[in-house]
Amino acid sequence: MSVQYIVELFGTFFFAISGALAVKDSEHDWFGASFMGFITAIGGGSLRDILLGSYPLVWVGDINFLYAIIAGVIAAKIFFRLLERLRRTFLLFDTLGISLFTIVGLEKALSLGVQPEIAAIMGMFTAVMGGVIRDTLVNETPVIFRKEVYASACLAGAVCYLLLNASVHLDRELNALLSAGLIVGIRLLAVRYNLSLPRFL
Repeated sequence: MSVQYIVELFGTFFFAISGALAVKDSEHDWFGASFMGFITAIGGGSLRDILLGSYPLVWVGDINFLYAIIAGVIAAKIFFRLLERLRRTFLLFDTLGISLFTIVGLEKALSLGVQPEIAAIMGMFTAVMGGVIRDTLVNETPVIFRKEVYASACLAGAVCYLLLNASVHLDRELNALLSAGLIVGIRLLAVRYNLSLPRFL
């Protein structure tokens, strides 16, 4: 079992938690929360695989990803009150999810032989598109359309991975750890100090 595989399972787990936590309305039942966790966890990876022509989709070809989603939804239910009391818990799980998925998506794109620039974009898509679908379904403005540093943090981590790989040929696992850590650091610092990119207009 490779490190990349384990990372992707953990990313799926964290995103399933963030999706389930997005369902706060008491009218939503187990199915609603499970669906939200599912679509958040697989949305970005499915889009990546479709764009790259990689079939079957990851979650279709490997039942363990479905189990990771189920585990994430159950964890969100069991620890819901605790997680609700902890400030920025939703942010934490979402940030962990995007950091892991960026690297996983980038590495998969590279393994399929695409150019590094395209691989970086695929890593970003893998990370953010599940969240975009999640936010749309709960009638919130997707986070990538807000002032927050979000997708740009993923892109920065992807570029860091590519630069370290090309310049110093850093060990793949260490590179993945450092690049994912950069995404987490940028995202949390941006939220902590209310940082944002310059306005377009």
